[in-house]
Amino acid sequence: MTKIVDARVIVTCPGRNFVTLKLVTDDGLTGVGDATLNGRELAVASYLTEHVVPTLLGRDATRIEDTWQYLYKGAYWRRGPVTMSAIAAVDTALWDIAGKRAGLPVHQLLGGRSRDGVTVYGHANGADADELLTEVGRFLDEGYRAVRVQCGVPGLEKVYGVSSAAIYEPADAAVPSESVWSTEAYLDHVPEVFRRIRAEFGPGPKLLHDVHHRLTPIEAARLGKSLEPYALTWMEDPVPAELQEGFRLIRQHTTTPVAVGEVFNTIWDCEQLIREQLIDYVRATVVHAGGITHLRRIFDLAALHHVRSGSHGATDLSPVCMSAALQLDISIPNFGLQEYMPHSAETDAVFPHAYHYEGGYLHPGNEPGLGVDIDEELAAKYPYRPASLPVNRLQDGTLHSW
Repeated sequence: MTKIVDARVIVTCPGRNFVTLKLVTDDGLTGVGDATLNGRELAVASYLTEHVVPTLLGRDATRIEDTWQYLYKGAYWRRGPVTMSAIAAVDTALWDIAGKRAGLPVHQLLGGRSRDGVTVYGHANGADADELLTEVGRFLDEGYRAVRVQCGVPGLEKVYGVSSAAIYEPADAAVPSESVWSTEAYLDHVPEVFRRIRAEFGPGPKLLHDVHHRLTPIEAARLGKSLEPYALTWMEDPVPAELQEGFRLIRQHTTTPVAVGEVFNTIWDCEQLIREQLIDYVRATVVHAGGITHLRRIFDLAALHHVRSGSHGATDLSPVCMSAALQLDISIPNFGLQEYMPHSAETDAVFPHAYHYEGGYLHPGNEPGLGVDIDEELAAKYPYRPASLPVNRLQDGTLHSW
């Protein structure tokens, strides 16, 4: 038996807030797990500190599945982003320890490599189509084979995913900022943007677009149909996923592939969408969907129904989560794409890691465990800073999905 003898919850803000759990065993092995929940970081830190850490001390670090079940079923109040992010941190840290004990990267414990590298997509954005075209060209020149495309909309001051900052961070204020949205202006503008991109760059690049939950099913169907000539790899989060029947209506009207799931917490959030083949890519993450153990269950279910992975990978997930995601990405048979937004130099310094980008692929490296750690001394120099995600309103003031 290998006992957990220490569990530390570390909150740091090297440019943005991250929550990390570090476990230590009685024979000196350590493991790290990401517990970051953008805009609600301290809720997870408190859940870990007050409710989870006391139950971990003295537990057998080798019992990964049993610990997952203990934390999930033992809480009684199951699911939800706070609970599942806390469970994910413990699970990921235990996998890290297991890899180090075996002297192998975690993907070898998951069955080994199914591919040589992990295809990633970058984020191209522009205030207008001309600026966007320049950005798409830059990503393609850097070797990216897939690019997410977001563009400003005429008449709207702010649009999700469009920023002039080198590192895009939507959690931009201690108290949520507000922006104004027009579905009509958006639906009229987007098809022309993609027409220009295909005219400029041809059929080769994989193009993606994030709708960010802002449409109704019939509006999403209209958008998907209008984008069919431009062969998108996916249309992301076209509608809020609470009403999953809405995806049937989208499916009836368009062949544009659909991706969804970055806000999903468990397999039960996407079981119907996968089983009924209403989506093409599931975007759940290691940190928000209960860790490596549970995300692998989701991907295994997806594989049975011709659904591929497309995990979220924005900078609100720390390099610990990215490292864990890559271990899964490179091993599963139904991998699709991995989102990749490079972190700031400050973040990379706090979280030294073995993964690296080269020619359109991320490579997880061959370090034992996850191949990532946290520099606790450096992390302490970046105290927590309150930051909230924005809210969105229609032009008449009605609160709308952001």
